[in-house]
Amino acid sequence: MTETTPTTTDRNPEIVLLMGPPGAGKGTQATSLARARGLTPLSTGDMLRDHVRRGTELGKRAKAIMDTGELVPDDVIVGMVRDTLEAAPSIRFLLDGFPRTPAQAAALDALLAELGVRISAAVAIEVDDEELVQRLLKRAELEGRSDDNETTVRNRMEVYRRQTQPLLDYYDGQGVLRSVDGAGSIDEIQARIREVLP
Repeated sequence: MTETTPTTTDRNPEIVLLMGPPGAGKGTQATSLARARGLTPLSTGDMLRDHVRRGTELGKRAKAIMDTGELVPDDVIVGMVRDTLEAAPSIRFLLDGFPRTPAQAAALDALLAELGVRISAAVAIEVDDEELVQRLLKRAELEGRSDDNETTVRNRMEVYRRQTQPLLDYYDGQGVLRSVDGAGSIDEIQARIREVLP
């Protein structure tokens, strides 16, 4: 019998989006979850730096925009995501920090549809505001970040909620939003995340 290269379908495609406010422990949970489920973490920040370093066409375009202090437009970010997904042997990714807006989410959906896959779950880690404030102030103290006082911390949380709510509504409308309680130990939160994944 001749061996064939596994197709995307053979390799159980999975796309998980992880969201959470500053201080929710998203980075820690993303690392553990990716390892446990065999997912490749996909950070748009890492992608941008890689394309700029390699001097790709997208990287040159992104660098020119970033050098002016502007945000890199959606089509450049989505182009980089496309390159990464199309080059992958199987589509098994954990998205962190992308998409950030409903427009980016719609562009991602269109790209995934071309590849014959869709978002498996959008997981939102939820933590009480006062708990978040205490976590972030403690972290700022440990890291010596005097600029992170209670006012700036609360402002960051407000900005996050304002920017993220439309995205939560978008995925809720698609039936893929899963909310988990972000209080407790790292292992407890990880167990809750795994419970809500398909």
